[in-house]
Amino acid sequence: MLSTIVRRLLQTLLVVLVMSGLVFAGLYLIGDPVLMLASPEATDAQREEIRRALGLDLPLGRQYLIFLGKAAQLDFGNSFLTGESAMRLILERMPATLELATLAMLLSVLIGVPLGIYAGLRPRDAGARSIMAGSVLGFSLPNFWVGLMLIMLFAVMLGWLPAGGRGPVESFGPLKLSAFNWEGLKSLILPASTIAVAKCALIIRVTRAATRECLPQDYIKFARAKGLREKRVLGVHLLKNIMIPIVTIGGLEYGQVFAFAVVTETVFSWPGMGKLLIDSIITLDRPVVVAYLMLTVVFLAMLNLLVDIAYTVLDPRVRLEAA
Repeated sequence: MLSTIVRRLLQTLLVVLVMSGLVFAGLYLIGDPVLMLASPEATDAQREEIRRALGLDLPLGRQYLIFLGKAAQLDFGNSFLTGESAMRLILERMPATLELATLAMLLSVLIGVPLGIYAGLRPRDAGARSIMAGSVLGFSLPNFWVGLMLIMLFAVMLGWLPAGGRGPVESFGPLKLSAFNWEGLKSLILPASTIAVAKCALIIRVTRAATRECLPQDYIKFARAKGLREKRVLGVHLLKNIMIPIVTIGGLEYGQVFAFAVVTETVFSWPGMGKLLIDSIITLDRPVVVAYLMLTVVFLAMLNLLVDIAYTVLDPRVRLEAA
């Protein structure tokens, strides 16, 4: 197992290195920040001074090495707009996005897995068909439309929940989270539910497919032939064997929500990283965009590493194949 983790870690480092090159090429070689930083009346000498201050007069290879060295220290420069550290701005917004993604995926798994198992156990039942029809609907509805409908129903018509913004937060070391007080949780429910609609639909379909695949297997038949209770057959033998696809999809979708919750954060004015990214793209604040992309790359790479490790814990066959 240790050798598997080491190999995956080396692959993760290689992925991060390759992606850093793509980020550098995509943002540092396209466009000229001097045109944005210098006033229209600036002279050529003033523009050249700004270019030297940014290190843009150096050869590309040296610029990339400097970029890597600063990235290793989490230094991506200062925001063109505010003058603050770009990484600091991202890290200040990251807890809001993390708790939004975590609650959304938690709702998706807690609702989707039981419904998917039920639909897999009774595929011809009317309830199972209704569940699958609902999952198709969850896939089909646009994310922003779901958010607007939830705002219209629960915020405007019923007045139960706030329409946007983030409630009061509680400090847990460096993290400031709103999910641990009632007012903050009320602000979190609508955006998390908006994301959970589509993710829950996906979890339902994956769980149902895995359940249908596992039911005819010999270990399920043998467990029932031994006279084990149905709860034990489903809770131990079935659930453990359908966890691989659920962990795979859950991990990938969690990373996707963390990296691309832009629409939901914009609809609900949620002060997360996605909204900051949109604001930075509009204002051409390149250091903030670079810091966001690199942090997202590292997060997704480490998340994939954790999913791979979870495989080895859940399925002994993965350890045997690695050996």
